[in-house]
Amino acid sequence: MYQEIILDHYRRPHGKGLREPFDAEVHHVNPTCGDEVTLRVALDRAAGVAAGSGAGDEMTVRDVSYDSLGCSISQASVSVMTDLVVGRTVREATSAYDAFLTLMRAQGDTATVTGELEDVLEDAVAFEGVSKYPARIKCALLGWMAWKDATARAVAGAWQDPATDGDMTTEESA
Repeated sequence: MYQEIILDHYRRPHGKGLREPFDAEVHHVNPTCGDEVTLRVALDRAAGVAAGSGAGDEMTVRDVSYDSLGCSISQASVSVMTDLVVGRTVREATSAYDAFLTLMRAQGDTATVTGELEDVLEDAVAFEGVSKYPARIKCALLGWMAWKDATARAVAGAWQDPATDGDMTTEESA
């Protein structure tokens, strides 16, 4: 069953294709295998919340779009991640990120996957088996790390429009 979820997201990715408008864009690369992702995040600021105000947890993830190259694990993982974070507050989306990290650190220990973790992760629980293979964990985490980076930049108001202020796109290694 889990393998089918991963293959479905790989064959029919959700959120793929870079879209505008966006608040931050990052580019991350997994140096061990060459997988890469360029990811954009768009946030809706809650009423009265200014960029850099420290109230970023209450912003809503309006959109996540990406372009990626790599294995089925990295591409399916970023697809699943978009489903989990879009439409949620940054706080809720960060909880999903934290739950996915817990899953990846489980090293295949099925006792780690509790009902609560399954509820938070939804289809992302399909990556439980990936946690048995340290080389594949980076593949699964690539899009999540890019999302965390882009979201932090968007919340901080660090994004600058390349047309006016210079390119703030980052080149990071997972």
